[in-house]
Parts: sequence; C-alpha cells; structure tokens
Amino acid sequence: MINFKELASEYKTPLYVYDLDYMTAQYNELKEAFKGRKSILAYAVKANSNLSVVKHFGDLGSGADCVSIGEVRRAFLAGIPSYKIIFSGVGKSDDEIREAIQKDILYINVESEAELKRVNLIAKELKAKCRISIRVNPNIDPKTHPYISTGLHDNKFGVDIESAKRMYIFANNSENLDPVGIHFHIGSQLTELTPIRESAEIVADMLRSLSNIKIDLKFFDIGGGLGIKYNDETTIKPYDYAQAILGTLTALDITVICEPGRFLTANAGYFVTKVLYEKQNGDKKFVVVDGAMNDLLRPSLYNAYHRIEAITQSTKDERKVDIVGPVCESGDFLAKNYLLPELEHNDLLVVHSAGAYGFGMGSNYNTRGRSAEVAVKDGQARLIRKRESFEDLIALEKDYLI
Repeated sequence: MINFKELASEYKTPLYVYDLDYMTAQYNELKEAFKGRKSILAYAVKANSNLSVVKHFGDLGSGADCVSIGEVRRAFLAGIPSYKIIFSGVGKSDDEIREAIQKDILYINVESEAELKRVNLIAKELKAKCRISIRVNPNIDPKTHPYISTGLHDNKFGVDIESAKRMYIFANNSENLDPVGIHFHIGSQLTELTPIRESAEIVADMLRSLSNIKIDLKFFDIGGGLGIKYNDETTIKPYDYAQAILGTLTALDITVICEPGRFLTANAGYFVTKVLYEKQNGDKKFVVVDGAMNDLLRPSLYNAYHRIEAITQSTKDERKVDIVGPVCESGDFLAKNYLLPELEHNDLLVVHSAGAYGFGMGSNYNTRGRSAEVAVKDGQARLIRKRESFEDLIALEKDYLI
C-alpha cells in the first residue's frame, strides 16, 4: 500500500508516483500470453518516458518502441540493446533517419512511400543497409476515441495494402534497404477484440502474399493499444488478445513484436495534488487544487475520466464539484461534476490511472514547473525526476535576452 500522505510530505505536490511492482506484473502477464511463439515486447516509450521506467522494462527483457530520435536516445541511455529498438512515427527528419541508421537499431517503421525514398537515399549516402518495416493501414474501425484511432484511412498513419506492396517490392530491390518486418497499429485504449483479430488477419494475408513473391519477412509487429480500466470498461484479457493474433499466423515462421505502453504503466501511476480551497460560484462548487492541465492534460484534451480518491478527515456528505487548477484557462480541470466530500486546505486528491500519457504530455504553460516523479519498488520510494525550478525553466532563455 502506497502512503501518499508521506510521499506528499517528503516530495511536495503536485507529484507523480509510479508502482514499479505493478508494472512488472503487467509485463510478465503479457509476456506469458505470447509464450507459444517467438516474441519481443517493445515498450512504447511515449507512454511514460522517464529513464528509470524505461530501464525497469529493459531489465525485465523489454525492447523499446520509439517515436522520436529523443526516445531512441533514451532507450540507449536506459540500456536497451540496439537490436530491440524500433523507430516508428510519422514525420521523421533526415537527421533522425540518419542517426537511427548509424545506431543500427532493429528497424525503422516506414509510414509512407515518400519516407521510404528518403530512408533509401540516406542509407545510400551512408553506404549502409537499413532494416525497415512498413506500417500497413488495415482500415478497420478500432472502436475507440477518434483522437487515438490510428488504423483508418482518415488517420495520418500508415499506408494502404496496395501501396505497401509497391513499397516492399521497391525495398526488396534496393541495395540499401532490407525489408524485415510488417507493422500495424489500429489505435489506443482498445477494448474490443474483433477489430484486432480482423486487422491481424488482413496483415497476415499480406505477409503470405509477400512470401509468394519471395519477400520473406521476420517480424510481425502488432503495435500496442491494449486497453485498461479507467472506470467501468470491459477490457481484453492478455491471453485472449494473444490468441486472437496468433491464430492468424498459422504455418508462418515469424517473430511477433508487441508494443505495449498504457497497459504496462497507466494503472501503475498516480497523480497527487493538494487542495488549496473550495470556491462557490452561484450553484457551482469548485475544488481548487495545486495540480493543473499542464501537469495532467488528458481530462482537458480528451475529456478523459480518472478515478479520484480524496485523502481527508472529512465526514461530510459527497456533492458534485469541478476539480480545477491554477492555469489561466477555462479548460483547466481534472474532473467535472465529480462526487467528493467537503474538503479542507491541504487535503490530498489522488488521481488514479495516471501512469501513461500523464507527465509526458505535460508542459510549462503559465511558467509552471513540471511535477517531481517518484518510483515505489518493494515498498521503498525513490525520486526519479526532481521538480523543475524557475531556474530550470529559464535556463535556455536567460543567456539570449535581447
């Protein structure tokens, strides 16, 4: 049991707290689900990119799915071996592509024909052979929030089947490209199995058609997106998830790569914030806290729900309140119309399921320093990122004042 009052007293608020033991359990459950086939779990660094978190998964045997060269560098710093690092994402710059090739990572996930030609040209300039995978868009509705849907033609990610075939033929004929994988990822926070299975079937069929023309790939990259419970969602069991995918790969000698992020970290994380005071505007009651949208953006960006626990001595009846922060925006809230008892100055609120896309999506808006981060393992807490100071915020500006 994490003692949030002690952590808030020692490290102050707002504060992120991560349960590394929970992350370990999630990783092991998913790894076990794929044990019937050669597989690699490549942690999606964007979910929570703290170096200690990335290293924790690396120590468990994980690879790293990266969507910027900065994340690739983080993976190396955390000790992830180059042969387990994947570079994905739309809009890779020439410099990023060049560095990824020079670092000899497992492969670059290519998102378009134009990008494939840039990778080919840069590899040629470097006199290198670059391993690539192509992100195929199966055009299956993932039944998730439109902002985190990625597998439809309306989304910016991937290429359609016919374009992908042309790209594989081009890559196979190139002296500087080595097509080793095929990739798909239809979205995040997936809670229905059917779209996942249908997508895997489409991409597995393409794998077979490529094999018929002597393009034999080694990796079947299923992306991530396995959903978790924020509120009352019905989630997919890892075993059922794995079986749905593996069932499409009959008679194929292929290594499965899974890129979990939210599934591993979301429910391992907590955002702790302190009550400043309550405020009444007409019939509307507000609880004003020291955490804000710059610390945890998901409620403002997606209207996302997070369970919120009050740590208080209050015995008053619950009533509906908006939980709001100090940022100068009407959209600065952690929850609206949430049932909480009457709260006092310095009471704590613990926002659950905050371990994924929490700190990483934070900002310094309103010149607010980002929260400290603390990891708890075997009952012991350790600071893994110090709180930002004002001096940190102006460090890149003060020497250039005009």
